[in-house]
Amino acid sequence: MAVMTMGRRGREPMSKVDTAWLRMERSTNLMMISGVMMFESELDIGRFKRMLRERFLAYRRFQQKAVDTPAGAYWETDTDFDLDWHVRLTALPGKGGREELQRLVSHLASTPLDASKPRWQFHVVEKYNGGSALITRIHHCYADGIALIQVLLSLTDVKPSPEKHIELAKTWLSEDRGSVLERLLQPAREGLTSALHMGEKVIEKGQELLQHPELVQKLAHEGGEIARELAIAVSLPDDPLTRFKGALGVSKRCAWAEPLPLEEVKIVGRALGCTVNDVLLACAAGALRSYLLERGEDPEGLTIRATVPVNLRPLEHAKKLGNHFGLVFLNLPIGESNPLRRLERVAENMRELKRSRQAIVAFGLLAALGMAPAALQKTALEMFSRKATAVATNVPGPQMPLYFAGCRIVEQMFWVPQTGSIGMGISILSYDGAVHFGLITDAKLVPDPETIINRFATEFEKLLLIALMEDWNTDITPADAEATLRRFVSTQAAAPKPARRRKPAAAAGNKRKDAASAASEPAPVAKAGAAHANRAEAQKRKLRDLA
Repeated sequence: MAVMTMGRRGREPMSKVDTAWLRMERSTNLMMISGVMMFESELDIGRFKRMLRERFLAYRRFQQKAVDTPAGAYWETDTDFDLDWHVRLTALPGKGGREELQRLVSHLASTPLDASKPRWQFHVVEKYNGGSALITRIHHCYADGIALIQVLLSLTDVKPSPEKHIELAKTWLSEDRGSVLERLLQPAREGLTSALHMGEKVIEKGQELLQHPELVQKLAHEGGEIARELAIAVSLPDDPLTRFKGALGVSKRCAWAEPLPLEEVKIVGRALGCTVNDVLLACAAGALRSYLLERGEDPEGLTIRATVPVNLRPLEHAKKLGNHFGLVFLNLPIGESNPLRRLERVAENMRELKRSRQAIVAFGLLAALGMAPAALQKTALEMFSRKATAVATNVPGPQMPLYFAGCRIVEQMFWVPQTGSIGMGISILSYDGAVHFGLITDAKLVPDPETIINRFATEFEKLLLIALMEDWNTDITPADAEATLRRFVSTQAAAPKPARRRKPAAAAGNKRKDAASAASEPAPVAKAGAAHANRAEAQKRKLRDLA
């Protein structure tokens, strides 16, 4: 069957959506998914290569080259395939710590893959933090993030030396239907045919329609929710200009933060009546706001958009390669100083997106762009990328320790590519009871992403403290609350205390107002409102007792 569909010289037509991602490649934005894993022990490169031959190359696509021609794109088997070219051994300079690893990841994220070979590589980093690290680079045209998660999970085991390899991807996907499957693999997929049809209409009308977005409103009169969503998406105004948006360079900067306990994030979400995803994205918005304030920019009242991938892959096709996802525009209220209100707005935006068909519309447009002329592709890509400042992904991973070629994975992070003129990617990944937060930025715009990711934990602590002031409902057990309180107290005890500053006498009369205003940034619990005063006092007594 596979031989019959390959065609002459081992060629196979590329899907429209995969073609679109192949043709989005720019020197300023490489269409490459990058990732890094850190291991507890040193990775045996011989064992690693044997595992790749057995499991990774079982996907025939990874022995094929992506070839683009004016007549169309196709997959072609690489008759000179050499695994040694795709697996590179390297070492870090100096102490070989996190800073050096981040520099290497940044360099590789800025370096294009060789188009004359299958576009993927693994870089094994020796002697990192007492173990090893592995940097992965795979072109987006091979698969979307959901599919690549399945591929990478198929390379892992639940024991260092398993007697028999278990299909972890299948096990993980079936273990928690109420959360992972519902949020990750079962979004609404109705309307894909309509979305493809509407996308083709946009392409047919071509340059005129894209240069005059108001014309899309006419399509809405054809009726149907898909047409209305298309009109909304195309008519969105451009995102505001901030330090995060501007002319791009060719160099990228990658950074990741120390992980947060996932259980604490869940407790905060339950206490404040929102999802884990809402909490994490609100923390990201707060970190971006804080960065702008420190750089002297006033974000008051600003809202920026992030494009968020939404899976459209049927469950039975979860392990197939290719791109089967749409994009939605999520508002990030970086202009909101109150962290609780910021969280409420993010949660409200997420609920609204879940009711929309934006993702299906985006899928249809991507499919249509895959067969459009190059000039039109460039125009459309630029128009849509002006409407967003970042790409944001949140992937819930397995909550158990995994082993990769016999080595335990202690930490991991990934970054998806940005498109057009978007210069920032926000990545959130949960694994083995922890939440990992990463950022990739354009070096011309944000040369120091580590100063943003270091604020992520601080933003979470603000929400944690607000949650501690709330009434604990039946969803949060006394044991959960006590454990969270103890961790919070120990964290605060270990944190350096800021120096006291004497207030001018003239400000004494405005003491309460000043305290509430200052709390909105470094200690925002004062903004929780006077209604929480009695509860706050009770929680303070509990904190003192536990301390």
